[in-house]
Amino acid sequence: MTDFLAPARLGQLTLPHHLLMAPLTRNRAAADGTPTPLMADYYAQRASAGLIIGEAATPNAVGQTYPDIAALHTDRHTKGWREVTEAVRAGGGHMFLQLQHGGRVSHPVTTGLTPVAPSAVPLPETIFTRQGQLPAPVPRAMTPADIGATVADFAAAARRAIEAGFEGVEVHSANGHLLHQFLAGNTNRRTDAYGGPPEHRVRFTAEVTEAVADAIGAERVGVRISPGGTVNGIEEDDTHALYPALVHRLRDMGLAYLHLVRADPGDGLYRRLRADWPGTLIGNPVLTDLTTGAVARAAREMLASGADLVALGRPYIANPDLIARLRKGAPLNPLRERYLMYVGGADGYTDYPALADR
Repeated sequence: MTDFLAPARLGQLTLPHHLLMAPLTRNRAAADGTPTPLMADYYAQRASAGLIIGEAATPNAVGQTYPDIAALHTDRHTKGWREVTEAVRAGGGHMFLQLQHGGRVSHPVTTGLTPVAPSAVPLPETIFTRQGQLPAPVPRAMTPADIGATVADFAAAARRAIEAGFEGVEVHSANGHLLHQFLAGNTNRRTDAYGGPPEHRVRFTAEVTEAVADAIGAERVGVRISPGGTVNGIEEDDTHALYPALVHRLRDMGLAYLHLVRADPGDGLYRRLRADWPGTLIGNPVLTDLTTGAVARAAREMLASGADLVALGRPYIANPDLIARLRKGAPLNPLRERYLMYVGGADGYTDYPALADR
């Protein structure tokens, strides 16, 4: 199957096509992490995506990474997200929500709290705060009690997500955030059951995923990974052993999907993970050219390589009507890099034109 515009399935969901909207941090939440009406507008504009995976939301206060990041650990957060899901549902769309804890990717200036991480290893770069770029603090190594409490926070956030109207959640174990910090050897220097060989370092991700699945049902839970990723100072020296070990821990849970960041159909590890994973695999391809032809080609190659669904990021940022453009072979809006992620307001967020506006 390489017809990415044909209908697709994800568990009990019937999707209009195979192209999902990847989770994209955009920093438009209120200061306390509550989703805003502007966020509801943004997601509603993109309701034609096969499935929207909503941007990373933190399951507790210490997990916040940057200013104006969305959260999901208070009733106010739940209410704000419900307004988002209702807007998307009114447009005929479906939503999951990504749950993300920043771990050492955080700062007391932002949260008022000392960041936590598997080990006391600071981020080797500055971090953005409302006071500008500041040196990253040394995080506090998590105790067994911290680990248990964080697992419980993920499960509680998942229950809130269902209450807020999401179809399910994605556990974020990628891109250098807390769960990925437990996976990577340079950030996990523990000598207990959560550190050392790959089989131990995958334990935290597995426990979080199990708790979330127990809370809302495994069929509502996906996991995102970024094998070999180096974002946020991550260094993996055993990627080809680490991720098969993780897939081995997750494969029998009955999860909704496994989501691979920057998936490369020609890579041997990708092919092994596809062979080892028994369920739905979402591939997030590398796009160097944001044109109609390049996006269509990448989607076809991803599906031809064995992926079941394709997650796209930047094409959806600049094109709220991406699917209509692909169906018609119409040009895509150029991405305005200046407003790609981190400035507030509608500029570069909800003001990208649709074809009907031309």
